[in-house]
Amino acid sequence: QVQVVESGGGLVQPGGSLRLSCAASGSALGIYAMGWFRQAPGKQRELVARVISDGGTNYADSVKGRFTISRDTAKNTVYLEMSSLKPEDTAVYYCNVRYYSLGAYWGQGTQVTVSS
Repeated sequence: QVQVVESGGGLVQPGGSLRLSCAASGSALGIYAMGWFRQAPGKQRELVARVISDGGTNYADSVKGRFTISRDTAKNTVYLEMSSLKPEDTAVYYCNVRYYSLGAYWGQGTQVTVSS
């Protein structure tokens, strides 16, 4: 059974940094993409960043230049380095793992709060 476990959220001041981690386990099948989405209160869930199997990445315009996504393929783990954080980055961040043949799985979410 696939499990997706996130860690690393918390409270940070504006301009600060945080690192999120997400590990997928439970399947030996290949992963096509791993990514981070976020959902703020009253808003739809949106893509933050994604890395696919060939190393290609996508970022939301709002985080370009501030967030960096990376992946450790051997560990089925993805990281999101967030810097220059703003109050509008406050949200629950969800990890999404898409397998070639199993479909997509979500983590339970981790809260990121940017406030002074």
